[in-house]
Amino acid sequence: MRRIILFMSSVMIAASCGRGGYSQQIAKSDSSMGKIYHIKLITMDPGHFHAALVQKIMYDQVSPDVHVYAPQGPDYLQHLGRIKSYNSRPVNPTSWNEIVYTGPDFFEKMLAEKTGNVVVLSGNNRKKAEYISKSINAGLNVLADKPMIISPEDFPALEAAFATAREKGVILYDIMTERYEVTTILQKLLSQNTVVFGVLKTGSKEAPAVTKISVHHFSKIVSGSPVLRPAWYFDVQQQGEGIVDVTTHLVDLVQWECFPEQILNPSDIKMVSAKRWPTFISKEEFKGVTGFDEFPGYLMKDIKNGKLNVFSNGEMVYQIKGIYAKVSVEWKYQAPQGGGDTHYSVMHGTKCDLIIKQGAEEKFLPTLYIENIKGLTMNDFASELKEVIKTFPYDNLQIEAINSTTLKINVPEKYRVSHEDHFGQVTAKFLEYLEAAKLPEWEVPGMITKYYTTTTALKLAKGNSH
Repeated sequence: MRRIILFMSSVMIAASCGRGGYSQQIAKSDSSMGKIYHIKLITMDPGHFHAALVQKIMYDQVSPDVHVYAPQGPDYLQHLGRIKSYNSRPVNPTSWNEIVYTGPDFFEKMLAEKTGNVVVLSGNNRKKAEYISKSINAGLNVLADKPMIISPEDFPALEAAFATAREKGVILYDIMTERYEVTTILQKLLSQNTVVFGVLKTGSKEAPAVTKISVHHFSKIVSGSPVLRPAWYFDVQQQGEGIVDVTTHLVDLVQWECFPEQILNPSDIKMVSAKRWPTFISKEEFKGVTGFDEFPGYLMKDIKNGKLNVFSNGEMVYQIKGIYAKVSVEWKYQAPQGGGDTHYSVMHGTKCDLIIKQGAEEKFLPTLYIENIKGLTMNDFASELKEVIKTFPYDNLQIEAINSTTLKINVPEKYRVSHEDHFGQVTAKFLEYLEAAKLPEWEVPGMITKYYTTTTALKLAKGNSH
């Protein structure tokens, strides 16, 4: 076995034959004494850079000592490198102390030692259902990157994990960063305002009431450095197909915006159509983002005409409580110059449409437009909109007329929080839930419904592909 301890900006390697850890169970202190929870994080098998982004900042409630359990290999070393970069950066450096166990029994060791009370999961998704179930059974809280599951077969286990979490008084929660994007928040707030938006239309299969489209890229820069992705990231049996991966965010936003704080159930979902298609990756492109000269053996099943076929793209149309929604995700190799991942979202109301665009015209910044205004002159509508946005928790929002039918909301730079920084916001909210010892009553039914939606779409799309 081997333990690696990362102090501040240096890495020290030490052998350990004993337990070498400590136990700390979550315990609520007397709130009248002004005390809070003492949280100790456990990072399990970090294979995705999102695991590190949870630690891009420090939290008052969280111990700087973080135990990492992982198999030998490049994944955990890259994770340590990212943490080291946060510890050594010149502005607002962190002070994490990573204590790493890399024995072959790393998962069993974590369950036995319980060196913390919150397990952070962000890595190979094929193993995630097992990691979640056994961590919850051990009485540990779990903060999981999306997706929690990638196949319909894992859905019953996820339902059971939520039931066990309730019985044991622990929290299982997924990292929904897109809820913290300012234009998405504004879109949600406006969609709930009947003066501006009216009510959400029902839509149809051909013209859904809500559409959310996300474009992502395999080659990207994170925390100032190019992402080196593990080779397994390109195996949909390990990472998951696109229709159950990034779509998790989009399905979540449909629920969160259209039915805020409402309890949803799988019975509210009716899948209408679903499809999947591959992104073609050349050997040179694969090497560019993984460092591998050749495709590993487990990817040979996906090689056609010399290129890797990655089923990272998917689209679904479904009804949620009778409202038609469309969700689509597409992966490309690399973004255009100056660009990055993009998000498009439209909500059709009886008085206007709320549209988020993030293309070249917007300089790749999410921008909220109000289009197809009905029943009022542009000046009258703009006056009403100005009064409504004064009630929002943002100051200095500016309305700009684009043309005779379109307005744009200009958001001050101080509210432009990066995708990376959203991970800290999600984690801070999770810590609030830990302190309260519960989630809002709608969150767990919403998560169950969300993963029912994505896995049902995959099942339908794969059926259609044969």
